[in-house]
Amino acid sequence: MKVVVIGGTGLIGSKVVARLREHGHEAVVAAPSTGVNTLTGEGLAEVLQGASVVVDVSNSPSFEDEAVMDFFHTSTTNLLKAEIEAGVAHHVALSVVGTDRLQESGYFRAKQAQEDLIRASGNPYSIVHATQFFEFAKGLADGVTEGDTVRLPDAKIQPIVSDDVAAAVGLTAVGDPVCGVVEVAGPEAFQLEQFIRMGLSAQNDPRKIVTDPQATYWGAELEETTLLPGTDAHIAGTRFADWLAQQ
Repeated sequence: MKVVVIGGTGLIGSKVVARLREHGHEAVVAAPSTGVNTLTGEGLAEVLQGASVVVDVSNSPSFEDEAVMDFFHTSTTNLLKAEIEAGVAHHVALSVVGTDRLQESGYFRAKQAQEDLIRASGNPYSIVHATQFFEFAKGLADGVTEGDTVRLPDAKIQPIVSDDVAAAVGLTAVGDPVCGVVEVAGPEAFQLEQFIRMGLSAQNDPRKIVTDPQATYWGAELEETTLLPGTDAHIAGTRFADWLAQQ
């Protein structure tokens, strides 16, 4: 089976490619560095020839509201059109648990627009919703740091390691289209403050971490369960403390 991985050079994409190849599939890396640009359409027709599945794990280089919306709208529109012309039978996209509950954020509005385009395209599809990655604890803290203080909303999070996300995406790619959403999360829920504290402590980061009722998550206000998956989510096995101990 030929699977084209858009964003195949990134954190998740490279892992998806490796897993698919390990299981005997023809996984093709598609990224600007390999001559495939979803924003301009360059190389799309050529790379999709003979493909059964397209996996889109690409991300916007800018999180500024207008830029990120333009990225996901343009790239997804071009990709879906090229897939129809090439006869691709399954479109798989990686998105985020809680996207529809985070619409105060420009980034999540753009991810919702991406999902809406996929649903309206007529292409058979599967959307994988993942929770926050273990690897992004520091980046999340950086985004809400004021001086030497990290201010976090009073909410829970159920993070997952990128390896387990890639496994879920790869498994979805070789299965039948669900024409809906598959959720995947780690095995443990934490308060955001606890998750970030554990991540920064492992890196000897001295910043002060506090829960602030006025703090937002990428511009969106959170309720306690906004970032948590539903009861039918696939629960991966890797625990955060075990992963930290291996770093």
